[in-house]
Amino acid sequence: MLPGKPVFLLTDILIFVLVLSIVSFFVYAMRKPHLRQPWGQVVRSRAGIISMIVLSVYVAIALLDSLHFHPMLENHTTNSEKVQYSGEVISVFDQLVSDIRKSTEKTYSAPFATHLYAKETVQMADGTRQRVYPRLSWGASHLEDPQTEKVTDVLSLAITGALKAVFVWMMVLLLLALYLSVRSAQTFTATFRSLFDNRSGMPWRTLSLTLGVVLLVLLVGAEWASKYHVLGTDKVGEDVLYQALKSIRTGVVIGTLTTLLMLPFAITLGIMAGFFRGWIDDLIQYLYTTLNSVPGVLLIAAAVLMLNVYMSKHAEAFASLTQRADMRLLFLCLILGLTSWTGLCRLLRAETLKLRAVDYVQAATAFGVGSMQTIFRHILPNVMHIVLITLVLDFSGLVLAEAVLSYINIGVDPTMNSWGNMINSARLEMAREPIVWWSLAASLFFMFTLVLFANLFADVVRDALDPRTSR
Repeated sequence: MLPGKPVFLLTDILIFVLVLSIVSFFVYAMRKPHLRQPWGQVVRSRAGIISMIVLSVYVAIALLDSLHFHPMLENHTTNSEKVQYSGEVISVFDQLVSDIRKSTEKTYSAPFATHLYAKETVQMADGTRQRVYPRLSWGASHLEDPQTEKVTDVLSLAITGALKAVFVWMMVLLLLALYLSVRSAQTFTATFRSLFDNRSGMPWRTLSLTLGVVLLVLLVGAEWASKYHVLGTDKVGEDVLYQALKSIRTGVVIGTLTTLLMLPFAITLGIMAGFFRGWIDDLIQYLYTTLNSVPGVLLIAAAVLMLNVYMSKHAEAFASLTQRADMRLLFLCLILGLTSWTGLCRLLRAETLKLRAVDYVQAATAFGVGSMQTIFRHILPNVMHIVLITLVLDFSGLVLAEAVLSYINIGVDPTMNSWGNMINSARLEMAREPIVWWSLAASLFFMFTLVLFANLFADVVRDALDPRTSR
């Protein structure tokens, strides 16, 4: 139960519908041998298991950040029948990382810094004024002498986080070994030992080591973040690590909801063009050829401009800035979906033209089977591997597209955390002296990690599902 009044944003609803659809598909696939075999190949791949674990962390953060609510006011009277809620909209993820969310400074501070990055004029005890680097109000405030205690404190926090990671890692492996021993009727000791070798069909050692590294990074980072600004602070003193983590939801939403919105256009028009041919094929080809001839950036810029005009004239329709930013995010997903369906449509048209000439489709037509029944029974199931491969491959491209569009101010709302907005704000920070490099580095690192493992997962899925490369 949420610790406040729930808020249902449109993107929240859509992303949970998408997650439910994916879970339902995998439950269905596990019951079908022809679907279970290729996805089993994905799970048995070392690159596949590593990328799935890393992507699961990103998805978990995005889902926690998609549960929004109005927090309960702390100063409401206990004898009041009506509970008072704040007008601010936060998420469960915000609640979990409330320490770094509220730990703001005056201005810039470097990673693991104890003092501000810029000098200020301070009046000394003897009445004189000096230019000094002031102490941070939150970061490393527990240290009495930062110069001598900082290194020791950072190392002790790292050791504490590492011990917690080892404990959690061992508990997870013990539970996994217990579950596998019950299913396989093997002894618990033999099953536990098998988690550290790859002699079986499943890469258990790869899974175990990857899980251990991920837990180590998360828990050591959590220990550091409880006392320091791990990635520094920005111009207004907000923690950069918090901004980078909050931007994960924006990247995941752009990458997933855009594909969800483009699927109906691509699948319907692509199969119709290849199956019915004639004037329908000519009309659909003319449509996506015309759409491809117009630069996508111009279409997106025009659509965002019209949306901004609408929102400025109907400001009363949005209860909060969060809902306003969410509407712009959803509209951006819609525009990206409308401009990115043409590639998949072409692939499905070509595949449908080939399938239309296959014997069993010709036999169905000769026996008088209706067109819709033929499409749903024979055509659609045999083009789904192309759909899945294209969706996974397009995910990383859409994440990068959001960064580029936000960089030129036609992406998500400036008030919304995103890697593109972080890069855009870092543009001026890189020109100052001394250079503030950590905002740009943080956004690029998190975006690079997501795109890298998404591409690795896409390669594994392509090798497993593509009939030309699957073994």
